[in-house]
Amino acid sequence: MSFDDAEFATLQKSARDHLWMHFTRMSSYAKADIPVIVRGDGAYIYDARGKRYLDGLAGLFVNQLGHGRTELAEAAAKQASELAFFPLWSYAHPKSIELAERVAGYAPGDLNRVFFTSGGGEAVETAWKLAKQYFKLTGKPGKHKVISRAIAYHGTTQGALSITGLPDLKAPFEPLVPSTFRVPNTNIYRAPIHGHDPAAFGRWAADQIAIAIENEGPSTVAAVFLEPVQNAGGCFPPPPGYFDRVREICDEYDVLLVSDEVICAFGRLGHMFGAERYGYQPDMITCAKGITSGYSPLGAMIATDRLIEPFLHGDTTFAHGYTFGGHPVSAAVALTNLDIFEREGINEHVRAREGEFRASLEKLLDLPLVGDVRGAGYFYGIELVKDKATKATFDDDESERLLRGFLSKALFDAGLYCRADDRGDPVIQLSPPLICDQQHFDEMEQIIRSVLTEAESKL
Repeated sequence: MSFDDAEFATLQKSARDHLWMHFTRMSSYAKADIPVIVRGDGAYIYDARGKRYLDGLAGLFVNQLGHGRTELAEAAAKQASELAFFPLWSYAHPKSIELAERVAGYAPGDLNRVFFTSGGGEAVETAWKLAKQYFKLTGKPGKHKVISRAIAYHGTTQGALSITGLPDLKAPFEPLVPSTFRVPNTNIYRAPIHGHDPAAFGRWAADQIAIAIENEGPSTVAAVFLEPVQNAGGCFPPPPGYFDRVREICDEYDVLLVSDEVICAFGRLGHMFGAERYGYQPDMITCAKGITSGYSPLGAMIATDRLIEPFLHGDTTFAHGYTFGGHPVSAAVALTNLDIFEREGINEHVRAREGEFRASLEKLLDLPLVGDVRGAGYFYGIELVKDKATKATFDDDESERLLRGFLSKALFDAGLYCRADDRGDPVIQLSPPLICDQQHFDEMEQIIRSVLTEAESKL
């Protein structure tokens, strides 16, 4: 599908007049054309002019199985013809029941209760509300505060944004929900201490959570929200022993450990859940995105048996929910998505190929602008620096010129959809569909190499 000149002009005018895009500097398109994506096929997307791009971000860490999967579209159509919609408010439908059992079966330990939402931010919101009500019901009403990591992103709703550790993202909407506090993240490339010793750094970073709990008072802290691999800032994996120590701390202070896996679940790290990869047991998991590979919106909060127990007696209710949480069509798509995961061995494919992906990206370390390549599975960040020897980063004006003024558009024009991001130090983020293999890794590396080489000459 492509548009002729007249159709394209009409599309552009309509978009400028009426469409308010998300996280978008709208002034950027005052004179420039708005990119319009019209179809996808496998690991590639196509714009309204027919140009092809490698989807190096899986849409937005979403499209695990690639584009154009008719089996997923057919699952949606079949369910819509049988039961297009019914809410989960005091009633259930078969697909929600089947999917809840399926997801609980994948989740580690006794994470057996699945609360469906429309997306990831709602799942995070749900987890915080549950943590607060759980402690009220179990005789610890003072426990309501949340600890999360610096630069971490957890969503845009008022509660999830409050947990987010990105001050510039929060400032326009303050005052936000109080009672959230930040601890250091696991960016070992810029570790203030123990940078030469990953295990020591992991212990130090985890211990900062204990210090924060003590500083706030253990009787006031309800939960710690952590991603298995932190997204914002450019893919920070956990150092050895980090999550083991975090689990010890949470147990010691009776604080709930929430594994925010909106990005990391469903194959992104080669497992259904990132907690499985790193061997820790959360009290809750939040997830979304890859559960349907983006073919329909869906998210979930998964809780342990302990957390639902107070709600199984008397007239106690978790007075919380979403109209479209557990939507029948989305649940049907999710079940088919998980069928394909198992049939095609998607997790096994990621684990088998992640070394090749890393090796392909690490070739870029010979470029003057590339300071670090980090991540896991099919989830990587490439940190850009002004000086490799000193790790000196760019100032705000330089970052603006490099990322928004050049890199984002240049990478897209060269045929790669990815993210050039400066929430933290400047990075290029890559999170391709999980079906990708060496040819796609090579294509990403070659495009990034070409564009960064041109960027170096401009700087």
